[in-house]
Amino acid sequence: MPVTIYQGNDYSPAPADINIVIDVIRAFTVAHYAFIGGAKKILLVRTTKEAFRLKKTYPDYLLTGEVNGVGIKGFDLDNSPKRAAGHDMAGKTLIQKTTNGVNAALHALQAEHILVTGFSNAKTTAEYAAALSRRQKEPVINIIASHPIGDDDMACAEYIKDIIEGKQTIAPAEAVMRIKNSHVAEKFFDRENPLFDPDDITYCIKEIPGHFVMKINPEKEVPMIERVII
Repeated sequence: MPVTIYQGNDYSPAPADINIVIDVIRAFTVAHYAFIGGAKKILLVRTTKEAFRLKKTYPDYLLTGEVNGVGIKGFDLDNSPKRAAGHDMAGKTLIQKTTNGVNAALHALQAEHILVTGFSNAKTTAEYAAALSRRQKEPVINIIASHPIGDDDMACAEYIKDIIEGKQTIAPAEAVMRIKNSHVAEKFFDRENPLFDPDDITYCIKEIPGHFVMKINPEKEVPMIERVII
């Protein structure tokens, strides 16, 4: 089966059977912890203006995200998986706006199945995609590493590709090391940069076995991530 990896947050891949969009640091790690905490759904928006418009209509929804890595004034949460994990998410709907992951996902809606993940849910997502692909003749699978530079999402993309293709060339520990040593992770370990919490990386590199994947429903007025039990 053809499995192709692309890198960037504005790449629109050709129509496929399965698109997998990755943002390890940190959007889809945040999403994963939100669903673990009981979140109902996550709406994906391109702009802060759209996020605030939805919040005005639905004041109980939680705004979460960042611009260029920094939390947005007026949002309920930033893009920290640590803070997402500590927040009461039960039954909540989130509105997520991020620089890389969300933008990449909104460019990748031309597929029968659209999955999003960080490393924390990578193995579960890859195994689900592999199972889907076995049901189709000559399936086309795109994997999008949303950060346009660096090795964090690429390490996860290659790890997922490896699992889908039934190989064992990339061990989880190798992917974790590449994520920790990536350009994107550097600022989290810079003690002179208090905007970024090193604990977030700990959340981003912890693989959590689970029984659900995060799948985009593109049919709604606002595309949304839903928790799909497998």
